[in-house]
Amino acid sequence: MNNPLASLDAEALYQQLLGDLHGAIAPEAHLVGITTGGAWLAERLQRDLLREKPLGVVSSSLHRDDFSKRGMADSVATKLPFEVEGSVIWLIDDVLFTGRTIRAVVNELFDYGRPQAVHLAVLVDRGGRELPVQADVAGACLNLSPSQTLRLTRDAQGQFAFSLEG
Repeated sequence: MNNPLASLDAEALYQQLLGDLHGAIAPEAHLVGITTGGAWLAERLQRDLLREKPLGVVSSSLHRDDFSKRGMADSVATKLPFEVEGSVIWLIDDVLFTGRTIRAVVNELFDYGRPQAVHLAVLVDRGGRELPVQADVAGACLNLSPSQTLRLTRDAQGQFAFSLEG
């Protein structure tokens, strides 16, 4: 069986995403990373894009439709150190799959106010959508079996890699 990770270099995809976002993100926009992998990406993008706007982190835990099964899946609380009302927000995530995490995150954002616009950038779009959600920018698109799980990992030096389970 072909290994979809064989040609999936997380660092190369990060560089591609960085280049794609360089001209796409307006100076007044805020980056908001989705815990956990998206927050890692957003931190690095914030630094590499030399952004001065405050960086946000958003959790999907409280608005998930599978909360009864997952519980508090991540321990990082939402932190939005800027006024959400009227802001342009770029959500950053590592892997886009069903769209349910994005739906939950948008609900969380609206608990803080009504943004002017919300855009989505992901490192990998793995297909398999269950909701009408699409990334504005994706480093790569690939198809994986629904039983497979693609995760972004980060080493002590902050370098990205992928792990595939299933």
